[in-house]
Amino acid sequence: MLKVLPILPHISRRLITTGSQLLWHVPECPELDLKYLCNLEHLDEINSNIKARKGVGDISLVLKLKENLSNLTSVDHNYEKVRRQFYDELLKIPNRTHPSVAHLNEPITVSTTGEKKTFDFKPREFYEICKRLNFVRTDQLGNVAGSRSYYLLGDMAELEKALISYTVSHLLDENFELVSVPDILHRDIIEACGLNTHGDRTQVYSLDSEMFGPDLCLSGTSEMALAAMYANEVIPAGRLPVKLAAVSRCYRAEASSVAEERGIYRVHQFTKVEMFAISKPEDSNGILEEFRLIEEGNFASLGLHLRTLDMPPNELGAPAYRKYDVEAWLPGRNMYGEVSSCSNCTDYQSRRLNIKYSDGDCVGYVHTLNGTACAIPRMLIAIIETFQTDKGVISIPEVLRKYMNNRTVIGKQTAIPDLKLIKYKK
Repeated sequence: MLKVLPILPHISRRLITTGSQLLWHVPECPELDLKYLCNLEHLDEINSNIKARKGVGDISLVLKLKENLSNLTSVDHNYEKVRRQFYDELLKIPNRTHPSVAHLNEPITVSTTGEKKTFDFKPREFYEICKRLNFVRTDQLGNVAGSRSYYLLGDMAELEKALISYTVSHLLDENFELVSVPDILHRDIIEACGLNTHGDRTQVYSLDSEMFGPDLCLSGTSEMALAAMYANEVIPAGRLPVKLAAVSRCYRAEASSVAEERGIYRVHQFTKVEMFAISKPEDSNGILEEFRLIEEGNFASLGLHLRTLDMPPNELGAPAYRKYDVEAWLPGRNMYGEVSSCSNCTDYQSRRLNIKYSDGDCVGYVHTLNGTACAIPRMLIAIIETFQTDKGVISIPEVLRKYMNNRTVIGKQTAIPDLKLIKYKK
């Protein structure tokens, strides 16, 4: 059963408990930047940012509620209701946008890496290749795991493992600390990191509260569990930046009818290697560039052609201040496809999770950053389409060969057993 317990008079926290066991606590009324958010001088700027970010949030309502709250005292019967509504509306306001991209309506290319591979035959796309070579099953899985699911078989599963091993090894060389994270998180953690968990448009899978306990969800990215590790912590400045990496399954209840996102390009669960950092505010812009270069270097070393995009406000979501998307050239589809991104969330998440740093007498909120070091399904698409040959086999990128028993190619496998649809009777 969920219990609400007060902690410290200056900041209320919700303690999530099961019986007498403390599971987690999150600031109920986070210390947001009210000097900025509730300053009339910034009203036009905040409204413009909200509009550019797809219209989430109402700063005029925030200001109205603040005025109503100032006319009440804590003993008034509706004080707590107005105060709660005030913070609920405040939490909907998105992060600020980096001034370099605030004016953008479309992404701009900031760099290109590698060369497009040329073929003396018409390159096939991923689905056709995998069907010929028996690498992947995506059809007739409705009775097994629902739509947008997949099996990776034999050599393709080995290639997945090789990509994970190679990526983790590279991140360890870059002084990241590897962490294994939970895939089930409390709803408050996910909300604090900037994702909506309610409504028809949510991408978050919620577990049955009667069976599994209140407000538990499947994690969509390990970034959230990594951030939650430091909730309510004050980190000495000398320990910053903290750089973490995690390998996890990611669960996303998203759907798409776009033809370019068919097959395993957009799925409900996948494996991802994630980068996460906590830094002092003045260092976060530099760390974002570091994340971008790590991603570009990683993917280029696999032999892929890439372009990196600086994303406009309407593509930033609520928490990101600035975001780069890295797209790989997919020769079979004759298009670029997003394989990675990295974001600077400044103090958006740290204020909601109460993560601070101390530097002598100075105490402030840290900045948090995240980046995809390797999202397996899309990386497999890019590699298979780029390294296909006219002989009907796939060349293994050189840097991955030592993780696949020094093999140089993978080819056709044993036929996949048929799966038959079964009609269930209630």
